[in-house]
Parts: sequence; structure tokens; C-alpha cells
Amino acid sequence: MSNKDIKIDLPSNWLIELRKSISLDDLLKPLEHIIEDRVADIRVFPSDADMFNAFKMCSFESTKVVLFGQDPYHQEGVANGLAFSVNSGKKIPASLRNIYKEIESDLGSLDCSSGDLKSWAYQGVLLLNSALSVVQSRPGSHAEIGWDKLINSVISSINLKGDVIFLLWGAHAISKRNLIDEKVNHVLTAPHPSPLSAYRGFFGCRHFSKTNKLLAAKNIAPVIW
Repeated sequence: MSNKDIKIDLPSNWLIELRKSISLDDLLKPLEHIIEDRVADIRVFPSDADMFNAFKMCSFESTKVVLFGQDPYHQEGVANGLAFSVNSGKKIPASLRNIYKEIESDLGSLDCSSGDLKSWAYQGVLLLNSALSVVQSRPGSHAEIGWDKLINSVISSINLKGDVIFLLWGAHAISKRNLIDEKVNHVLTAPHPSPLSAYRGFFGCRHFSKTNKLLAAKNIAPVIW
């Protein structure tokens, strides 16, 4: 299969910005790897249709908050292309349960019956994973297939917008801090919300109220978490 046969399912508003800092070959590299996996009958999540959902539901122009995750969920039928999110009706994963606990502690009661975070994306929260795919039952399996160049390009492009709030949770996300100009953007860091680390400082970080206060100071609509 030639590069011309591979479809990059990124919306044009993102593709235009990313092509300023990343080559077509670099964009295609992880997709080529995924095609090879699928040909070898290796299960890869999320589906091709969902892989770029973070960008489809949150345009470049509307991005005002970046919430940075790591891998998509590696269990069948769980990952939906948005970091930390699952489709309505699916069991809420442990990390997301902890996120909901912090929101409730920070902002008060909320409806946390669904793990679907599409409403956040539609409000301008880019729910970005550091890798956009993963092999079934093998967390981290696609960390080295080329997604890093795309993700770094995304962060660098958003960085140039200014007045964007980056929520970096855990050491892996915090490692991207050097790509962000904090003179014109805001960075909030905390431990990852997973059960292994949430009690080390994620609980009590109050990132959700802090984010909305920063947005309000710039006359930008707050996020309804």
C-alpha cells in the first residue's frame, strides 16, 4: 500500500496547522504501522473511525484547554478517541472515577453517571493522548510507532495560539512542558489520577476551578465540567 492510499482522518482545520511543522511522511508513519498490525490480525484500539475523535470534536480554533492523557484504554470496546473518556453505558474506569471525585470536591455535585466526555471536547477541551492507538491488552505498545512527532506538533501548534491552559497529569504529561511557552499560556501540573498516584496530590489540586478562573480572567467562557 502506498502513502497515497492511506487516509489521514484529521479535520482540515488541524491538518493545515500541523503541516506547518510536520511532514506528511511523519503523519503517515503511525498509520502505516497500524495497518500492518491489522493485516497481521492484531487488535488495535480505538477503531479507525474513532482514532482522531479528539480533533474532530474540538477544532484548532476552539481549543482553550488541553487535557493530556497517555494511552487509549487497551480493553476491547472501551477507547473512543478521547483521553480518559468512554462511551455512554460503559463502566467508568478508575482514573476517570478519580477525576470525577476531584471535580465534585472542587466544584460541588455533578452528574457522573456516564464516562462520556464529549461535552468537554465540544466546549474546547482537547482530550489528547500521547499515543492515539494501542494493541489489545498491551498498554504502551504503540508509544514508539511515531505518534510522538504528531503529538509534539499538536502541542507546539496550540502553544502558538496563546491563552491556552494545559493540564498535565503525571510524569509523562509533565515531560511535554518544555514545548509550552508559559509566558503566553498556562500550565497546571499534578500527579496522574490513577489509583496508584491520585492520593499523592491529584486529589486537592483543584484544577477545574483554577481552569475556569483563568478562562474568566481572559473573558473566555468557563468549562461546564
